[in-house]
Amino acid sequence: MELIDYSSSVWSISPALLAIVLAIATRRVLVSLSTGILVGALMLNNASILPTFIYLKDNIVSLVYSDGSINSNMNIVLFLILLGVLTALLTVSGSNRAFVEWAQKRIKDRRGAKLLAASLVFVTFIDDYFHSLAVGAIARPVTDRFQVSRPKLAYILDSTAAPMCVMMPVSSWGAYIITLVAGLLTTYSITEYTPMGAFVVMSAMNYYAIFALLMVFFVAYFSFDIGSMARHEKAAMARENQEAEDESGAKGHVRNLVFPILVLIVATISIMMYTGGQALAKAGLPFSVLGAFENTNVGISLVVGGVSAVVISTVLIILDGQVNFAEYVRAWKLGIKSMSGAIAILFFAWTINKIVGDMQTGKYLSSFLVSGNIPVQLLPVILFILGAAMAFSTGTSWGTFGIMLPIAASMATNAAPELMLSCLSAVMAGAVCGDHCSPVSDTTILSSTGAKCNHMDHVTTQLPYALTVAAASCLGYITVGFTESGVAGFIVTALSLVMLVFIVKKR
Repeated sequence: MELIDYSSSVWSISPALLAIVLAIATRRVLVSLSTGILVGALMLNNASILPTFIYLKDNIVSLVYSDGSINSNMNIVLFLILLGVLTALLTVSGSNRAFVEWAQKRIKDRRGAKLLAASLVFVTFIDDYFHSLAVGAIARPVTDRFQVSRPKLAYILDSTAAPMCVMMPVSSWGAYIITLVAGLLTTYSITEYTPMGAFVVMSAMNYYAIFALLMVFFVAYFSFDIGSMARHEKAAMARENQEAEDESGAKGHVRNLVFPILVLIVATISIMMYTGGQALAKAGLPFSVLGAFENTNVGISLVVGGVSAVVISTVLIILDGQVNFAEYVRAWKLGIKSMSGAIAILFFAWTINKIVGDMQTGKYLSSFLVSGNIPVQLLPVILFILGAAMAFSTGTSWGTFGIMLPIAASMATNAAPELMLSCLSAVMAGAVCGDHCSPVSDTTILSSTGAKCNHMDHVTTQLPYALTVAAASCLGYITVGFTESGVAGFIVTALSLVMLVFIVKKR
């Protein structure tokens, strides 16, 4: 089936743009995504009904089954279900309540609860999906007890996940980026940097990721609530309890929460090392931690970690003897049901991402750089903005990395070799920024899922913070372009962000 080529047409952005605008305007995510999907499918098939139906059917089937095997997407779905079940088991066993009571003795106020949620990223930075869901399960009972709004928790989860993962070499993100950078260094015969050395320098110039992370701690400590976030925080403080189920269940023990979460983390990391090591051995390469992360199977690792945590939680429930079989089964049903909305949104997001790929939205956006007559000093900031626009419309940071990093390297090599790493870093930063802002991003979806927050509430409350950091980052990349100094760009970004925060707070 031959699809219409939109790679050189402005219409290539219309399905994604339509879905995003409708989602923000109507706050009905599934309706908005389905509209974008239908419009895109009709455009690709010249408005022919039967080919459109076949195209959509093939795309939906491929999400579950492709190339003769179950699609890797199903591992993420299974992990979501397992984490929903684990959360329900922690609730019914009373361990959530016990953890909250334990935390109350050490965490005295809302500030401490927010800082706890933010600080857990230093333990769970191996993968953004893992971080958003696992930390949500751990921190949500505590933030609920201290009357922190769910949108605030979702913001903390989302704005610590990708920014930390993208700067850590020992993470699924870091390994992927280092692989791409290694290929680019080889392609352009750049020998003054190793792939790891280049990644470290790029991370130091990833102004959006650095300052988005710092902004989280600033917001948590000083209660810097702007836009609709202030309204949600006031509403949360007016409620005695946000979720009654966290107060129900048996009188549990903190260990019944700590042990399953530890098992979840250790098992996930272990299987990531194992699957990565197997891939290295199959390729005849020596084992290394970075190499293992580079070649690991994240989906399988998450599923094994989730199964292990559920098994341990079940064993602890049996040993305590406070939960009967009927309550245990009910917890499974509630856990699965709690994830049904997130899974539906993910399926719709994956479908529209496939349509965006077939519309060649990324190719159209990147053509601006290739065809434009751009002053070399503005190259980093333009790459940042375009990377953000691409990730926003496609909903994927990784796809933006794959498309934009080679383009940035090619342009820098030919126009300004001294700005090579600055340009690559700007792409990384822009991709994370756009991913944060996009309602069709799977990371954004999973952050609202981890916080059990309305998805569009999360999108609209996070947007002012993301745009504030993005504006400061733009000034930083302009400075880098003119000075060729990463330190100067960092200082300008920091000063600009301080000024913007002061202006916003004053208003």
